[in-house]
Amino acid sequence: MSADYLAHSAGKSGLAQSLRDHLQQVAHTAHDFAAAFGAEEEATLAGLLHDLGKYGDLFQKRLQGEARGIDHWSAGAWAALLRYQSVAAAMAIWGHHLGLQRIDLATIRSHLDPAALAQQHPLHLRLSESDLDLLLQRLQADGLSAQKPSRPFLDLTPNAEQRLHQNAQMLDVRMLFSALVDADFLDTARHFGEERPAGPPLQPRRALQVLSDHVQQLSQNSRAAKAVLQMRQQLWEDCLQAADQSPGIFTLTAPTGAGKTLAMLGFALRHAEVHDLRRIVVVIPYLSIIEQTAKVYRDLLEPHFGEGYVIEHHSLSGTGAQVPGADDQQEGRSCVERLLAENWDAPVVVTTSVQMLESLFSNSPSACRKLHRLAKSVILFDEVQTLPLNLVVPTLQALSRLASRYGSTIVFATATQPAFDHLHQHIAVSGTVGWQPREIVRSHLQLFQMARRTQLEIRHDALSWQELAQELTRQEQALCVLNVKKHAANLARLLQAQGNSDGLYHLSTNMCPAHRQEVLQEVRRRLEQRKRCLLISTQCVEAGVDVDFPIVYRAYAPLDSIAQAAGRCNRNGKLPVGRMVLFTPEEEQYPPGAYKQAASVTRGYVGQRQSNVDLYDPALYTEYYRLLYDLTRPEMQRKDLSNAIEARDFVEVARLYRLIPETTVNVLVPYDPEAFEQLAQQARQRGLSARWIREARAHLVSVYRPQPRDVIRSFLEPIPLRGQPTDDWFIYTEPSHYDPLLGLQPQQAPESWIL
Repeated sequence: MSADYLAHSAGKSGLAQSLRDHLQQVAHTAHDFAAAFGAEEEATLAGLLHDLGKYGDLFQKRLQGEARGIDHWSAGAWAALLRYQSVAAAMAIWGHHLGLQRIDLATIRSHLDPAALAQQHPLHLRLSESDLDLLLQRLQADGLSAQKPSRPFLDLTPNAEQRLHQNAQMLDVRMLFSALVDADFLDTARHFGEERPAGPPLQPRRALQVLSDHVQQLSQNSRAAKAVLQMRQQLWEDCLQAADQSPGIFTLTAPTGAGKTLAMLGFALRHAEVHDLRRIVVVIPYLSIIEQTAKVYRDLLEPHFGEGYVIEHHSLSGTGAQVPGADDQQEGRSCVERLLAENWDAPVVVTTSVQMLESLFSNSPSACRKLHRLAKSVILFDEVQTLPLNLVVPTLQALSRLASRYGSTIVFATATQPAFDHLHQHIAVSGTVGWQPREIVRSHLQLFQMARRTQLEIRHDALSWQELAQELTRQEQALCVLNVKKHAANLARLLQAQGNSDGLYHLSTNMCPAHRQEVLQEVRRRLEQRKRCLLISTQCVEAGVDVDFPIVYRAYAPLDSIAQAAGRCNRNGKLPVGRMVLFTPEEEQYPPGAYKQAASVTRGYVGQRQSNVDLYDPALYTEYYRLLYDLTRPEMQRKDLSNAIEARDFVEVARLYRLIPETTVNVLVPYDPEAFEQLAQQARQRGLSARWIREARAHLVSVYRPQPRDVIRSFLEPIPLRGQPTDDWFIYTEPSHYDPLLGLQPQQAPESWIL
């Protein structure tokens, strides 16, 4: 009989968990998770060894409160490397508490060798037991047997048949790591009494029938012009036909207003049915579109398949926020979604580009935990033109690896398809298939011709603000899109001062989501009733916002932004032709970095073509993007990130790979005084919680972190968490700074303060 070694202290049942049961259960679950990508053997090994150090006497004393500061994970990682020759399992075990570190045999040995750790532990901990043989004997005495994998998941030996590119190696380790940490999290949570619902199955055939019926009903009830309805029907049919093709990398190029949101879901469901794929992940760059898309999918599918079929996961959903609170154990949707979102155990996941892509380059257990769910999935990326140029090459390498090694299908959907195939030679490294996607929409040229609803007018002379205001005043209904918030606010103020308050609206991220939603509802109502309506906006109106103006003014911008603005002109084809005016304001200004570069390229490109600029010609965007890539050289950018990937340094890669580099904070703003006071009082009394975030998200503005000496600091009240003030959640304390037209207008704040 073996001694009774324990993994965890007493749980909800009042009983402790035996180490044997924990290791066996984690190994079994990790095996099942990794079966989707053929890494069962090493996942089982990692599961059996991940807590090997708990067989040490010091750890058992820690459970009794008789010892502290014990390292119980290094022994298992050392055993995986030394006895079972599995680098991937060693990395996963080493990282399941600390996060993934660095793939380098010398570094791994120096951080895991019991002799070195006994003398000087980097975290100033004590090993639970330095005798590896003793720990393995106790494992065996418990009836558990670890086996060397027949084929290494990650082979770093000099005579390896094929040396994978570092980016592919790192993703492989993250996938095995994901299977281990998710299995460990689940078993530990189960022991401590957390009731976790299992995500329902996808059932793609039945879901597709529900969707098809909905699309048909929408078409019958639509007020859109006949040509628009024909365009949407053509896109729908093309998506269903293309879904029979083998899994891989696809593009979906369709004009704005063609019904892409439902058509790409139709492709995904049919593709999943044909190829037995497990889930659909929808990746969207903007929170405003995510909430809109998630609601469409949820309202459509959950009445038939139940709660948890569609989950929404992002920083303001309450599911993506790492903030504990007693009220999070409430019954209902929020609790179910929070649990399913932790590891994406749901048929349909709607998430942000930040959440998806940064997880692919993360080193933390919580962020990587969901990655194994991506194997054999359909991953739909909407508005892919927003992917930062300086991250394009490593990102596409990782996605290509998902397709080639893990059986996933990747779809890049947009009206302005970037020519990423132009970068194929830089993406096609060992372990990837490069980037040569298949186009889903066979008739995309025909679709764009069917979408021709707007005529472009290019102004070659700069327009003064007064001239622009005068032109807008003469319009009954018009949209004007500018590049920076200062320009939009100044123009709105100028129109207001000239007596245009009736029917004047403004839209920018200075306004909280509740404010923007109310403005858009009023704008749509006025447009429908043919009342006077002038909307002055930043480019946030181009983010999937469904408005239909007869005339749109757009300041020079990146070509894809110009096309997005054009999609808000005569959107439903009710007019014979809409009017799109491209102009240069007298004070030309752009957001810095890639946006400014792309706008400059657009100016030169459009100027070279003169009047031959057809926004409904997909070839226009292909040529533009190739010119942009040739000038900006995406493959040569971010050498710091490239060097970190080459060194296979997970910590440094996670630090450097950021879609939004600047640190951001969240501010509760006084748009709705009653809601503001209630939420502020709750935050002060109860502190920050996921439930509070869910309730407050419509009243939050995301801002760049102000400097300590910025005047704005005096108006930011930190929200407490466990009795301590947070440094990224605040209450804005001066109601007069929230303008009913313009949103939050902090005094003496830099232009770039608000996102």
